[in-house]
Amino acid sequence: GRALILRRQLQLFLSLHVPLSPQDAQVSAVHRQQHHGAREELITHISDALPAEHDRSVKTCEELDLSVALYKHLLQEEASGCDFPKRKLYLLGFDLDQDLIHRAQNSNPFPQNIQFIPLDITDDAKSQAVLESYLGSFGCPRFHLCTCFAVTMWVHLNHGDATFLSLLSRLASLCEYLLLEAQPWKCYRSAARRLRKLGRSDFDHFKTLEIRGDMAAHAREHLEKQCSMELMQSFGNTTWDRSLLLFRRR
Repeated sequence: GRALILRRQLQLFLSLHVPLSPQDAQVSAVHRQQHHGAREELITHISDALPAEHDRSVKTCEELDLSVALYKHLLQEEASGCDFPKRKLYLLGFDLDQDLIHRAQNSNPFPQNIQFIPLDITDDAKSQAVLESYLGSFGCPRFHLCTCFAVTMWVHLNHGDATFLSLLSRLASLCEYLLLEAQPWKCYRSAARRLRKLGRSDFDHFKTLEIRGDMAAHAREHLEKQCSMELMQSFGNTTWDRSLLLFRRR
């Protein structure tokens, strides 16, 4: 039953995320536990925006739409007549963009179960404290599933090789399963070209990055060799030609 629920969640995430703009970035995490005969699920939805000095072409509440759609889908699963125990769902979403979070908070149709907060995933000390506090309020050591969609490139371009690898390590430490969509190197070049066309300065680390080429392979190598994760399944590529890889904790 557990594997079946996991697969259903992956299908939902994939179908919702693929049509989004390539500049949108989400990370999500799901945890479930048995509690007095009911099933509790914690979902964390994280979106890393570009820093203020690098404007994004469009900034919408697609993160809110994805989070709410996931929440509704998991609730509908009960109504479909499946044999799984009743679940309680909780979702935590965060983003660098204070305005986006404010709009998401104001538009949130399920404030008792879905929360949105401003947070920088690359700020190790602060993000760790916030996430550990959130997990601790449910008595959970980590999330069951962490999904990282189109985030790695922006962290890599704006913070460099070390923070790129640190992000992968942080995500692996937060979850039992990790679904990773890493942008390929051609997306890095496209992002740099778009920035130059806007008359902006180049990304801080683009020209000095040593980790280049097959980004999915680099991510897999780090997760398997340094983070005690193993590749469980490859789901092929999205319409943006990005690999989708599912890892699990060994």
